[in-house]
Amino acid sequence: MVKSKKSKYKSLKINNKLYYFFKIVWVDIVGDTGHADSIEFMKLAPAEMISYGYIFSKDKQCIRTFASYDSKEESFSDRNVYPVGCIKLLQKINI
Repeated sequence: MVKSKKSKYKSLKINNKLYYFFKIVWVDIVGDTGHADSIEFMKLAPAEMISYGYIFSKDKQCIRTFASYDSKEESFSDRNVYPVGCIKLLQKINI
Protein backbone atom coordinates (compact mmCIF):
# COMPACT_ATOMS: atom_id res chain seq x y z
CA MET A 1 0.00 0.00 0.00
CA VAL A 2 1.42 3.35 -1.07
CA LYS A 3 0.54 6.45 0.93
CA SER A 4 -0.16 9.52 -1.14
CA LYS A 5 1.73 12.63 -0.13
CA LYS A 6 -0.55 15.30 1.28
CA SER A 7 0.03 18.80 -0.07
CA LYS A 8 1.15 21.43 2.42
CA TYR A 9 -0.81 24.08 0.48
CA LYS A 10 -4.48 24.97 0.73
CA SER A 11 -6.30 23.70 -2.35
CA LEU A 12 -9.55 22.24 -3.65
CA LYS A 13 -10.48 19.86 -6.44
CA ILE A 14 -13.30 20.56 -8.91
CA ASN A 15 -13.92 18.09 -11.78
CA ASN A 16 -10.53 16.47 -11.12
CA LYS A 17 -8.68 19.78 -11.45
CA LEU A 18 -6.71 21.08 -8.48
CA TYR A 19 -6.89 24.80 -7.59
CA TYR A 20 -4.46 26.38 -5.11
CA PHE A 21 -5.27 29.26 -2.74
CA PHE A 22 -3.06 32.37 -3.02
CA LYS A 23 -2.38 35.71 -1.41
CA ILE A 24 -2.17 38.24 -4.24
CA VAL A 25 -0.49 41.62 -3.72
CA TRP A 26 -1.22 43.99 -6.59
CA VAL A 27 -1.24 47.69 -7.45
CA ASP A 28 -4.39 49.57 -8.40
CA ILE A 29 -5.06 52.93 -9.99
CA VAL A 30 -5.83 55.82 -7.63
CA GLY A 31 -7.60 58.85 -9.03
CA ASP A 32 -8.83 62.21 -7.83
CA THR A 33 -11.18 64.68 -9.51
CA GLY A 34 -10.51 67.58 -7.14
CA HIS A 35 -8.19 70.57 -7.50
CA ALA A 36 -4.58 70.15 -6.34
CA ASP A 37 -1.28 71.93 -6.71
CA SER A 38 1.83 70.17 -8.05
CA ILE A 39 3.08 69.23 -4.58
CA GLU A 40 -0.22 67.56 -3.68
CA PHE A 41 -0.35 65.94 -7.15
CA MET A 42 3.07 64.31 -6.60
CA LYS A 43 1.78 62.68 -3.38
CA LEU A 44 -0.81 60.72 -5.37
CA ALA A 45 0.37 57.11 -5.78
CA PRO A 46 -1.09 53.74 -6.78
CA ALA A 47 -2.68 51.71 -3.97
CA GLU A 48 -1.11 48.42 -2.93
CA MET A 49 -3.99 45.96 -2.57
CA ILE A 50 -4.13 42.47 -1.06
CA SER A 51 -6.60 39.85 -2.27
CA TYR A 52 -7.03 36.15 -1.54
CA GLY A 53 -8.40 33.56 -3.95
CA TYR A 54 -7.97 30.36 -5.88
CA ILE A 55 -5.98 30.65 -9.12
CA PHE A 56 -8.22 29.49 -11.96
CA SER A 57 -5.67 30.12 -14.71
CA LYS A 58 -2.64 32.23 -15.54
CA ASP A 59 -0.68 33.07 -18.65
CA LYS A 60 1.78 35.75 -19.78
CA GLN A 61 -0.92 38.45 -19.83
CA CYS A 62 -3.32 37.79 -16.95
CA ILE A 63 -4.20 35.80 -13.85
CA ARG A 64 -7.80 34.67 -13.27
CA THR A 65 -9.03 33.99 -9.74
CA PHE A 66 -12.19 32.96 -7.93
CA ALA A 67 -13.14 32.96 -4.25
CA SER A 68 -16.50 31.14 -4.28
CA TYR A 69 -17.68 28.01 -6.05
CA ASP A 70 -20.68 25.67 -6.25
CA SER A 71 -20.19 22.46 -4.26
CA LYS A 72 -22.24 20.36 -6.71
CA GLU A 73 -21.20 21.57 -10.16
CA GLU A 74 -18.46 23.48 -11.95
CA SER A 75 -19.57 27.06 -11.28
CA PHE A 76 -17.36 29.91 -10.03
CA SER A 77 -18.16 33.27 -8.37
CA ASP A 78 -16.27 36.27 -6.95
CA ARG A 79 -14.08 36.20 -10.07
CA ASN A 80 -11.28 38.60 -10.95
CA VAL A 81 -8.82 39.02 -13.81
CA TYR A 82 -5.53 40.76 -12.98
CA PRO A 83 -3.10 42.04 -15.61
CA VAL A 84 0.26 40.38 -14.85
CA GLY A 85 1.95 43.79 -14.79
CA CYS A 86 -0.13 44.81 -11.73
CA ILE A 87 0.92 41.79 -9.65
CA LYS A 88 3.68 42.37 -7.11
CA LEU A 89 3.46 39.04 -5.25
CA LEU A 90 1.77 35.65 -5.65
CA GLN A 91 2.11 33.60 -2.48
CA LYS A 92 0.69 30.09 -2.16
CA ILE A 93 -1.06 29.70 1.20
CA ASN A 94 0.03 26.89 3.54
CA ILE A 95 -2.52 24.74 5.32
